[in-house]
Amino acid sequence: MSSVIHFLNTGNSDCIILESNGHFAMIDAGEDSDYPKDKPHLNFKGYEKEVCDYLLKHCKNENGRVVLDFIMGTHSHSDHIGGFDTVILNDNIDVKKAYLKPYHEENIFIGEKIRWDNREVYEQMKSALEKKNVPIITSFEEASENIGNMKIKFFNGEYKKPRFKFGENVHSVVTLVETGKHRILLAGDMNYKNGGEKELSKRIGKINLLKVGHHGYLFSTSYRFVKSLMPEYAVVCGRGKGIYPDVRSKLKRIANAQILSTVDSNGIKAIFSGDKIEIQKDIM
Repeated sequence: MSSVIHFLNTGNSDCIILESNGHFAMIDAGEDSDYPKDKPHLNFKGYEKEVCDYLLKHCKNENGRVVLDFIMGTHSHSDHIGGFDTVILNDNIDVKKAYLKPYHEENIFIGEKIRWDNREVYEQMKSALEKKNVPIITSFEEASENIGNMKIKFFNGEYKKPRFKFGENVHSVVTLVETGKHRILLAGDMNYKNGGEKELSKRIGKINLLKVGHHGYLFSTSYRFVKSLMPEYAVVCGRGKGIYPDVRSKLKRIANAQILSTVDSNGIKAIFSGDKIEIQKDIM
């Protein structure tokens, strides 16, 4: 049986569905349409409807319900966990458990605290989970999950106070998926500001597919990281034109990776079967 990773087109935001042998899990849920009224600059297009519609169309069981073995929020940014409260509260979607690190606003640099809505989206997701009585796992460094033929391990899953006040991205969880002979790394918004990529490059090794960290923006995907991982495919959750030139150059020059964009492709399915990886586009 094949395993599938669905990279949804949610603009410049992340929403990833894992599928194997009739089991499903979800990492991040895309940007939401809610925003604090004192922060009108955060009035972004939300993708709650598109995400729920996709789940209900493609992930239903024989009883017409969507059952997610787990959900995981990589970090407290709206373009990653903003849509989770809508997914969790949907009457036709059941979530068995959730992985969500605590958010510590006191350790975030002042500019991000003032401008972004980290605390609000974190509280919305946590409140929705509590309302539906979903167990929340808050510390999960190197915790593992198995769904179907997928073996899953989480890195950076324990909250650690940084030496300096960075943004929330340095706390992003990274997920390693192994299925058959294939290894896939979903890098969330990991960057190299706090040494996260350096640490991971020692522990991961070669992979087949990389979900590029932080949408391919500046301060992600260091030379050391690419050299260690050497992915054949690199999926960017966002627009291809938004990939930082240096990141694109490293992925091509060092790994000769095939670079794919969720927006330009209108969503991507990566199907892992035997020795093969099949890429399907236009899935939304």
